[in-house]
Amino acid sequence: MVESQASGVPSNDTTPAKENLSSVGEDNYGYDLYPERKGEQYKPGWKKVLLGQAGYHIDKVKCERNVYSCAKNSPLVKLMMAALRSSGCSFDIRRHVACEDCEPTVSGGYDPKLNQVVICQNMVHSEGTVQGILTHEMIHMFDYCNNKLDFKNVDHLACTEIRAANLTHCSFLSAWAQGDASPFDVKKRHQECVKTKAVASVMAVRNISAKEACDAVERVFNRCYNDLEPIGRRIRRNSYDMQKAYMEAPLYGYE
Repeated sequence: MVESQASGVPSNDTTPAKENLSSVGEDNYGYDLYPERKGEQYKPGWKKVLLGQAGYHIDKVKCERNVYSCAKNSPLVKLMMAALRSSGCSFDIRRHVACEDCEPTVSGGYDPKLNQVVICQNMVHSEGTVQGILTHEMIHMFDYCNNKLDFKNVDHLACTEIRAANLTHCSFLSAWAQGDASPFDVKKRHQECVKTKAVASVMAVRNISAKEACDAVERVFNRCYNDLEPIGRRIRRNSYDMQKAYMEAPLYGYE
């Protein structure tokens, strides 16, 4: 298999770590975190339900409104939609985004079986947070569509998590909040933030040790950290980076 030039996701032929989903079990791949994916339903706390602050239908309406607003107004989400479509990957928010109740350990995810982004409506209530989750998970969708991403392969998973953290999350303020920021040696600190988030994401959906997750992240880090497709730049908080990335998208064929 030839490695795609659009992403740093390693090809199956060059990655040493590979497992069989049927032998390991779906729960070890994060499917247990999304009850509705298995025909079940997560039940919110009774106090919020009684006060009208939460509940399946209330949360779903709020979530879907936020998703729609992001699709219309967010430069990053619109860029990702254009990148997917320009790459031959269909994307329609009515088909490819689902608001559902999840376990409280996650706020969103990507389901490659159904090719859907999941927004955890019981955990996420602001449009800004929905924007971040949508962009993060759409990077996984982009990698899956363009680069033969295999979520059963821990190195592939580590790579796409590195890319998502690198492009959407590790601003100086978010890095500071998790203890990876410093006014000195900013580049190294940013890399540490990306590694921390990638390791946490791998462990959240895979039943592996911290050492195994760290080893996977380190194996693919340099290649995946330097791959900025399709956003083209690392987004800094409280800057015009989102708008710049969106305006530059046509230069790279993302109409």
